[in-house]
Amino acid sequence: MEYEVIIGLEVHAQLNTDSKVFSDSPSKFGAAPNSQVSSVCLGLPGSLPVLNEEALTKAIMAGLAFGSNITLHTKFDRKNYFYPDLPKGYQISQFDRPICEGGKIYFTVKGEDKPRSVNLTRIHIEEDAGKLIHSADPKIPQSYVDLNRAGTPLIEIVSEPDMRSSDEAYYYLLALKSVLRYIRVSDCNMEEGSLRCDANVSIRPKGSDKFGTRVEIKNLNSFKAVKAAIDYEVEWQKDMYTQGKTFPQQTKLWDSASNVTLTMRTKEMSHDYRYFPDPDLPPVILTKETVEDIRKSLPELPDARRDRFVEKLGLPKYDAEVLTAEREIADYYESALKVSGDAKRTSNWVKDEVLGIVNKESITISEFKVGPERIGGLVKLIADGKISGKIGKTVFEEMLGTDKDPETIVTEKNLIVVRDDKEIERIVDEAIAANEDAVQKYKSGKDRALGAIVGYVMKVSKGKADPNLVNQMLLDKLGPLPPKG
Repeated sequence: MEYEVIIGLEVHAQLNTDSKVFSDSPSKFGAAPNSQVSSVCLGLPGSLPVLNEEALTKAIMAGLAFGSNITLHTKFDRKNYFYPDLPKGYQISQFDRPICEGGKIYFTVKGEDKPRSVNLTRIHIEEDAGKLIHSADPKIPQSYVDLNRAGTPLIEIVSEPDMRSSDEAYYYLLALKSVLRYIRVSDCNMEEGSLRCDANVSIRPKGSDKFGTRVEIKNLNSFKAVKAAIDYEVEWQKDMYTQGKTFPQQTKLWDSASNVTLTMRTKEMSHDYRYFPDPDLPPVILTKETVEDIRKSLPELPDARRDRFVEKLGLPKYDAEVLTAEREIADYYESALKVSGDAKRTSNWVKDEVLGIVNKESITISEFKVGPERIGGLVKLIADGKISGKIGKTVFEEMLGTDKDPETIVTEKNLIVVRDDKEIERIVDEAIAANEDAVQKYKSGKDRALGAIVGYVMKVSKGKADPNLVNQMLLDKLGPLPPKG
């Protein structure tokens, strides 16, 4: 039987506030265990939560960036469950009045031109739980509780079950992460747990409008794991149905070592959590003016910036996609462009030379040694014909180890393009005499042969000859390329 795959994702993104969502405890990653806690985090009797206004603002920013409707009258609820890393015995979340409702995430699957979209159900604010650290020694069957993470602010972004393949889920997550990082509400660092994903997966006979039994795969901490877990789960469910077996709605974990999903528990429903309004937190009343002020603070989003790079700057779509993948890269490019004035040349230098080093050294572009103004200055020298592209590579290498601007390096090393007609003509004549075979091939209609002669001139001149002048002189001396045949 042919099956259709149904996928919905629940993404937890940690908001990058300095303090937690309902207390003034810090929320930095990597601190010593239980060093970032307060009476509120510990759930001590008499402690009262107070909403972090910055967390509320950043949640609204995320909703506006995804086109959600902002709930002007919202509240917080207690989600009751009992686990060692949840000292209060409940999590403060939002049940029936989430801060954001609806919205869409647009993305493009690799190899396709037409973008796809997935509808969002809701975005709500909640606090994170703590973390259990299990003993690595099998002889010590103990677990330890670190409550540093308890109370850190999260938004949960819940999609509709609109995805039909693991590829769609993968590119949906890439687009979601890109937007959250662009608006700087989350660093989305999966290694540090600030972006986690739960995948809801089911299958049904193709053509059916009924949903099959749903399985939730919890706490997937990499995009690769999301894709692999979905693919495995789909095949497992197909095998179960093929054998005529049924299975209950359940929660699973992904075992990355064995590449299998493992049952964790039967799935809870909303009534199992006994939601009720948190009596310690007053309702949140927003005005339309407040929401509009937050909307005005949003930066240009990645899709809009990519389209502008293509339509206004004339960049190829691929270049624009690379340059707008991260806000910091796009900012770097535009700062360099202000100096160079040459969109395409600047794009080539940023995506090939700059990002080549950034990716090789696994650093961020803000950690790259050469600032955008210096790269822009280098590109301008090339665009103005003061140095050749080959000399530009030499200057770039020098810039990596010094704070000098490119103009200073070019002057100190005497790298200015030679425009002395007599000197260049002398080298061109020498090149023609030394490359008789290439000359004959050119005269027989092979245009690529001219490149060998130009290369000789550039080698003798140490890259300093003006390539335009060289080409013109060669054409004057050798004549136009004869027609083939």
